[in-house]
Amino acid sequence: MNSKTDAAHRSGCPINLTVEVVGDKWSLIIVRDMMFGNRRHFRDLLTHSQEKIASNILADRLRRLVTEGIISKTDDPSHKQKAIYSLTEKGIELVPVFAMIGAWGSKWLPVSEELSIRARLLEEGGPPLWEEFMDDLRVAHLGKRPRPGAAGPGVRERLQAAYEEVLARNGPAAC
Repeated sequence: MNSKTDAAHRSGCPINLTVEVVGDKWSLIIVRDMMFGNRRHFRDLLTHSQEKIASNILADRLRRLVTEGIISKTDDPSHKQKAIYSLTEKGIELVPVFAMIGAWGSKWLPVSEELSIRARLLEEGGPPLWEEFMDDLRVAHLGKRPRPGAAGPGVRERLQAAYEEVLARNGPAAC
């Protein structure tokens, strides 16, 4: 192992290390729901995911994602027993990864139109749209200032509107 490789990891391979951090199903689903669904509280993540994560698994994965620096946890000023989870810069920079996973899944797997519309739009928009989305997430999660000249709905809102349009046209998909 070289000086950059930590003894807790199997190797210094960037793919292996990334899989060790976010390679399990639930971590990716949690980050997806924070990124695309703006779910920032434990209860929202628990009750609004189609995949129905168990509360003990959610708590474990949130702890791991905080430890790995993918998300942060702060006290919710509106309720002393609640926490607000936010994507960190490290988490926000997963947008291109999610875009590529979505594009691959849309090409090779039996996806529904309404659940793949966001992936299709991210693929079509390419890196410029990913950068705009990351900038929007920096504003929402890190408190950064909006880009100069940014007006109108952000990328997440546009992706959500496209999803709702397909849903209204087709009705909900049976999973």
